[in-house]
Amino acid sequence: MSASGAGPPGVRLVQYVVVRSDLTQKLSWPLGAVIAQACHAATAAIHVHYEDPDTRRYLADLDSMHKVVLAAPDEAALCGLADALTRAGVAHKLWMEQPEDIPTCLALKPYPKETAQPHMRKFKLFK
Repeated sequence: MSASGAGPPGVRLVQYVVVRSDLTQKLSWPLGAVIAQACHAATAAIHVHYEDPDTRRYLADLDSMHKVVLAAPDEAALCGLADALTRAGVAHKLWMEQPEDIPTCLALKPYPKETAQPHMRKFKLFK
């Protein structure tokens, strides 16, 4: 299955969100501000890919949405992931905090887990 294809109706969909962990650990951002970045990225990825069949199926059962929030250690790792996802044809949204134009988070559109997980393996759960 291609990264942009819709999975079969019975396949569990997941939305991966990757947040820079250095925002809280080294740059002293409040946790609420970092959570807001993740919310922005997830919402934007859903909006940009709203007509995608997997996105529509994901939204069709709101009580069963599944998200995985991972940590990128810094800006370089997050931007490297964004570049790798772009090269692989994996649909995502890199969230840039404005007006500073700082990359803080990225979210994939909803994908079958087996399609997206290989791209996320080097990142650990956000703590």
